[in-house]
Amino acid sequence: MKGLEAILLVLGLLILSSILLAIPTMLLWNYVMPSIFGLTSINLYQAMALNVLSGILFKSNVNVKKD
Repeated sequence: MKGLEAILLVLGLLILSSILLAIPTMLLWNYVMPSIFGLTSINLYQAMALNVLSGILFKSNVNVKKD
C-alpha cells in the first residue's frame, strides 16, 4: 500500500508543479500576445501544452565530456 501512496504523491506533485508553471505562461500570453499580434487568449491547458512544446523544442541535448 505504501508503494501506491508514493505513486499517487509523485503524480499529484507533478500535476501541481505543471499547473504552477502554466499559470505565469497563460497570464503573460494573455497580457502580451493579443494586444501586440492580435492573437487569441489561451486557457490553462493550452499553457501547459505550450510549456511542454517549448521544453521539447529548446531542450539542450549537448553532452560534453571533459577529460
